Amino acid sequence: RAAAASSERTAWPELELAERERRRELLLTGPGLEQRVREAGGRLPPRLFTLPLLHYLEVSGCGSLREPGPGLAQGLPQLHSLVLRRNALGPGLSPELGPLPALRVLDLSGNALEALPPGQGLGPAEPPGLPQLQSLNLSGNRLRELPADLPRCAPRLQTLNLTGNRLDSFPAALFRPGALPLLSELAAADNCLRELSPDVAHLTSLKTLDLSNNQLSEVPAELADCPKLKEVNFRGNKLTDRRLEKMVHGCQTKSILEYLRSGGRGGGRGKGRTDGPEKEEARRRRRERRRRESGEGEEEEVGSTSRLLLRVLHVSENPTPLTVHVNAAVKDVRPFIVGAVVRGMDLQAGNALRRFLTSQTKLHEDICEKRTAATIATHDLRAVRGPLVYTARPPQDLKIVPLGRKEVKAKDLVRQLQLEAEEHRKQKKRQNVSGLHRYLHLLDGKENYPCLVDADGDVISFPPITNSEKTKIKKTTSDLFLEVTSATSLQTCKEIMDALVLKMAEINKYTLENKEDGSLSDPEADAVSGPPLGPSTSPSAEKDGSAPLVVEQVRVLDEDGHLRVVYPSKTDLGCAAPHVTVIR
Repeated sequence: RAAAASSERTAWPELELAERERRRELLLTGPGLEQRVREAGGRLPPRLFTLPLLHYLEVSGCGSLREPGPGLAQGLPQLHSLVLRRNALGPGLSPELGPLPALRVLDLSGNALEALPPGQGLGPAEPPGLPQLQSLNLSGNRLRELPADLPRCAPRLQTLNLTGNRLDSFPAALFRPGALPLLSELAAADNCLRELSPDVAHLTSLKTLDLSNNQLSEVPAELADCPKLKEVNFRGNKLTDRRLEKMVHGCQTKSILEYLRSGGRGGGRGKGRTDGPEKEEARRRRRERRRRESGEGEEEEVGSTSRLLLRVLHVSENPTPLTVHVNAAVKDVRPFIVGAVVRGMDLQAGNALRRFLTSQTKLHEDICEKRTAATIATHDLRAVRGPLVYTARPPQDLKIVPLGRKEVKAKDLVRQLQLEAEEHRKQKKRQNVSGLHRYLHLLDGKENYPCLVDADGDVISFPPITNSEKTKIKKTTSDLFLEVTSATSLQTCKEIMDALVLKMAEINKYTLENKEDGSLSDPEADAVSGPPLGPSTSPSAEKDGSAPLVVEQVRVLDEDGHLRVVYPSKTDLGCAAPHVTVIR
């Protein structure tokens, strides 16, 4: 027994270090983890559950981890964040995870979970096993159903991600009145959902709903009764209402909800519920009052003078189009890339650049799923020399001048960032690491790292970590090269590029209309620039704010010169905001 204990101490030095330094955070990952977990029977080592001070625990990328093991709930009572993504957990959780009274974030994405029944799930329902849980990520599993007691187990849930499972329905308990009063984001794209209950209207805090790529034939009109709903996505379904089917691919959420609210054939009102003319008229008056109070009506009346134009420049119209050549080496690392050139941004005025950087960070957190789905990078076009090559290199051979640093090998940069993360944990006792340190785990187990190389042979991008100082965005930047890379799909890249370009249009419109003082300094924004965006003095900008941003097509070719993708194509930028007009 003593020999076994000694063996465990030598096999898990991270645990010994965490105990000695009384750490509040622990990250277990990397190539050596898999063998050690296999030797522990596919479970986490029991000694891990003797670190009661832990607030943050992450174990990721371990193909031999089949279950957490007993003792987690009892041994880690102060745990705030538990990240067990990209392992082999499943088909259930034995024993169940809870109760974890302080847990706020639970990430079980990318495992092999098929069901979460009582005793093999997230925790007990009475009393709630996860009473403080705010964010639950179950994406990328094999779940065929959700536990009916989920609302009772986690009554304060705010974000629920179920993307990429095998669900064909939601449990009725999810939509009962008052069941999840704080739920603001529900994502269940890429499942097999056949129906959305009219009771979805009981989610009174819902702001974002993504049910794309399912098997829905109707959308209940009651969805329009969700008072805070701002964003819906029903693309990739088979809606019987042809007009609604067209709208979900080309209209803003506001228009879709108005259509449902006005009695469009998006799926009639719930059984036994009919709305007479008096109720519809009352609703119309309420809508008009809200529009007057928010000033929306005034915006529509302004007309074309306040609209921002996006002009798409076809490759055939561009004498010097930028191209990206993709090397086969990225196939097993991060194979997908989409590029675009945008000209005419004005980020010199006031806090325009800072606003963009903030919005780009939000894109990375939300639609890019903390860079796990995709990574955005932006460059000052004046410093980009094409053609570009998207390839992968061994960490010891990849050299880059990272933003705000000196030239370094990727191997040394990653190690340096790891040390910085450890130092931050010690000094500030943070629950979560910040900045680039949050994305280091995305490189776990990779023999080669992806990079974008310019015609000079310089690496200008090292996704998902950083850009190069060479192409850093400044307040004086007006023309930008944008790239989106992903390990998921080209479609993911294109959708995120759409969101990025439209966000640039909104920022440029705001800047031009508000005529901020260009002399205001923004040193912090100048100093940032990881995946940022570029500004411009936009000398062509007209006083009425209608000067177009020009979006130039960028072609991505394979090694043989065959076209892989061009952006923007005719189908891209199809969901432009109401104040944006796309000229092709």
